[in-house]
Amino acid sequence: MSPPAVQQVISAIQVILGEDGSNRGAQKLARIRENSNFFRSELKKMGFEVLGDNDSPVMPIMLYNPAKIPAFSRECLRRKVAVVTVAFPATPLLLARARICISASHTREDLMKALDVISRVGDLVGIKYFPAEPPKISEAGHDKLE
Repeated sequence: MSPPAVQQVISAIQVILGEDGSNRGAQKLARIRENSNFFRSELKKMGFEVLGDNDSPVMPIMLYNPAKIPAFSRECLRRKVAVVTVAFPATPLLLARARICISASHTREDLMKALDVISRVGDLVGIKYFPAEPPKISEAGHDKLE
């Protein structure tokens, strides 16, 4: 690693630990945790299958079908939301996913816009595998769905 890169890492750690005399690191950590938890919970409410640790700012959204990868990626990008898709051979053939990365710099407005785009594209491509409200069976006990 080059000396400038090493110094950058050292400086970042000093900021995170508060050794720079500010609370900037603590604020950024709290903000990224808040942003990540909000974004992940909203994705799940929308019906997406989201993998990873709850506090992680990296959120894999399962696409599964390899044919859905280019459609999801291109439609998100066309709507000004960048996602990274990951597929075979980096994952098993039928476990393709899109990776969303959240930052402390994202505003609530940024997150809401991204959620709106991802939701619309998710509906278009058909990757909401856990719909928010599953169809209900009628109270009369019939096999019809309401």
